[in-house]
Amino acid sequence: MSRILSAVAWPYANGPRHIGHVAGFGVPSDVFSRYMRMAGHDVLMVSGTDEHGTPILVQAEKEGVSPQALADRYNRVIVEDLAQLGLSYDLFTRTTTRNHYAVVQEMFRTVHKNGYMVEQQTMGAISPSTGRTLPDRYIEGTCPICGYDGARGDQCDNCGNQLDAIDLINPKSRINGETPKFVESTHFFLDLPAFAQALEQWLSTRQGWRPNVLNFSLNLIDDMRPRAMTRDIDWGIPVPLPGWQENPNKRLYVWFDAVIGYLSASIEWARRTGDPEAWRGWWNDPEALSYYFMGKDNITFHSQIWPAELMGYDGRGSKGGEPGVYGNLQLPTEVVSSEYLNVAGEQFSTSRGVVILVRDMLSRYQPDALRYYLSVAGPETQDADFTWADFKRRTNDELVAGWGNLVNRTANMIHTNFGAIPEAGALQPVDEALRATTAAGFGTVGKLLGEHRNRAAIGEAMRVVQEANRYLSETEPWKLKTDRERLGTVLHTAAQAVADANTMLAPFLPFAAQKVHETLGGSGTFAPMPRIDEVEDLDDASRSYPIITGDYAATPRWASVPLVPGTAVDKPVPVFTKLDDAIVEEEIARAEQA
Repeated sequence: MSRILSAVAWPYANGPRHIGHVAGFGVPSDVFSRYMRMAGHDVLMVSGTDEHGTPILVQAEKEGVSPQALADRYNRVIVEDLAQLGLSYDLFTRTTTRNHYAVVQEMFRTVHKNGYMVEQQTMGAISPSTGRTLPDRYIEGTCPICGYDGARGDQCDNCGNQLDAIDLINPKSRINGETPKFVESTHFFLDLPAFAQALEQWLSTRQGWRPNVLNFSLNLIDDMRPRAMTRDIDWGIPVPLPGWQENPNKRLYVWFDAVIGYLSASIEWARRTGDPEAWRGWWNDPEALSYYFMGKDNITFHSQIWPAELMGYDGRGSKGGEPGVYGNLQLPTEVVSSEYLNVAGEQFSTSRGVVILVRDMLSRYQPDALRYYLSVAGPETQDADFTWADFKRRTNDELVAGWGNLVNRTANMIHTNFGAIPEAGALQPVDEALRATTAAGFGTVGKLLGEHRNRAAIGEAMRVVQEANRYLSETEPWKLKTDRERLGTVLHTAAQAVADANTMLAPFLPFAAQKVHETLGGSGTFAPMPRIDEVEDLDDASRSYPIITGDYAATPRWASVPLVPGTAVDKPVPVFTKLDDAIVEEEIARAEQA
């Protein structure tokens, strides 16, 4: 058994999230975490809402509320959506907790003490009309390196180079289109060049990463410059140094504090369990493994900025240094980045109405239908396109007619002919062949899940479903009513294949997995679900907020568990809901109206 940290990207709390977000960080991380628990590993899955930075200020101003009130509202919306999708966090928290503030400030102080935070003069962007600082990501222009029109002030997504907003050609504010004004300001910069050699050595040892992620990360080494870790803004975590902490207009960069959330959430989880030091098993132990899940636009923060912060804290850069109270913090085992999910050929854009919100999707369709689609057709290694026609087809043809039909007709024949799981008599070659297929499936599907190849993994699991359906067609149990022993053997074999396939599909389809378990006469929890708890801030009793957590101890084993003959099987009900052809036109019309 290994300790596995499943570190999931922090959704930004300036609005509800769309299905493109959960395609990148949500469903892939939950599938992985559920599988690893089933395989016997000790998993800690953490995340929360990211609540600092200028976008929060901008949205709060639009809505006429305070930044904290805005964050409170969307934190709750996001918590409800992710829990409804079945994402099995051990803790989903937020970055405005006092615990998070304390952890971030400890990280900054130690990185600064070790010499990796250097004070520099820089030219910062200001909105001429409001006087407010414009973050790098809110400035767009032409890349001075490759000429791409649409580069951001921190990075060009076309060539991958790190940029400064002042270097952009024809820079414009994404907020109101005005040309920003650049003024001189003093900030702390993370001395990334001091980690260049250590980062390159670390990246060169990474095994099994998706090639696009590793290649992109290695290319970042060629243009590594100090990066500002403070901002001229009044919403965020104070800089914990004399002369800075008292300044109401200087705060830590939102991306400095957001990635530290993985650590602060682990610490909060440990404190809430009553063992404040429990988090160390996932962070200080070199044998522990850690996997970070996100969309491709966040690779640089997880393969460069966050590892540099960890190295700076531990004193592993070129300037040396000593670890702080958190000790030696382990670097990521793997950065698992997905590409973009588009909709009908267009990138998701809330402002342009090109969006399918998680909340809206789950109000009309089963969560497993969305989870299945994002697993079998999602943007795993290349951009993918969501269409309502494909969603309807896969739901009806693969979930309803394929998996759901196998479950329903197997259980119905058992209920009608025996009322319980029958005994298996002597096996014929056709029976043994299906048993061999399902037995082999655990190794094949499990290996693919461990490698984050979810598309291939769910394809293999559905292949087991296809083989079981073929078995029923070949053995024709409906013609064996006069041969009770053979009928019992066939239906027992089919039921065991259903149970095995259900286990393989459980990481992808946890809601259905519970229903299938009960359909075959199972009792108790088969696929543990998250819950929402209302909690007080650990360090400020005046504040409370919702968290996602759960007890996942009842997770089934990743293995074939023999069915017990005599277990009662009731008349089944459909596991999945068939979608009407009309939903395609209805959803297209709804999008056009939006």
